[in-house]
Amino acid sequence: MNSMNLVSGALQHSNPSARLRAALDLGTAPDPRHLDALVQRCAVEPDFQVREMLTWALIRHPTSLTVPRLIEAVRTGGALARSQALHTLSKIKDPAAWAVITEDLISDADDEVARSAWRAAAVLVPAGSEGQLAAMLGTQLGRGESDVQRSLSRALVALGSVIEPMVRQAASSTDDSVRAHALATEALLRDPDAGFAVFEAKRIDALGVVDKAG
Repeated sequence: MNSMNLVSGALQHSNPSARLRAALDLGTAPDPRHLDALVQRCAVEPDFQVREMLTWALIRHPTSLTVPRLIEAVRTGGALARSQALHTLSKIKDPAAWAVITEDLISDADDEVARSAWRAAAVLVPAGSEGQLAAMLGTQLGRGESDVQRSLSRALVALGSVIEPMVRQAASSTDDSVRAHALATEALLRDPDAGFAVFEAKRIDALGVVDKAG
């Protein structure tokens, strides 16, 4: 059995610890011949720790080789492939990856893909494009449960004061969830050190006021 088959077999082992070890070995001694196997495994790997090790292994390779493969995974892969590729791109921080951030991706129907896109976008956004990104992210205010909303707010707050006009406008929305999410994001922007306890309290309070008014 040649080395390529050995690598492929190790990454597909039924034991997560064996897959973790294989990913560690591939990152410790990076070999471009194994890049496709790493990217392909990211697309299907169910174990979080193994996925993190796969990302680390990919980061150890030259960006000129990894970034095009990851961009292709974002554009053509399934939900897990896109989410993990975006996560890895956010770690690599290569400006070329900004090209993959689109309105369709920001609003992807899969929450995990969308959340990964929000995080990656906040990291990859070029100087001067923060306002454009804030407007795209603002279309997702009010989406999902509290964990999804926290992810969006974290990405928005990372952009800084440029989000203030958009958040202020959203805070007067006729949509209860959008308004509550915007108010909570605004509170977090004013005091990032307060953490998401303040975010959640503000969000619940805003929704509670709405409920009482109704």
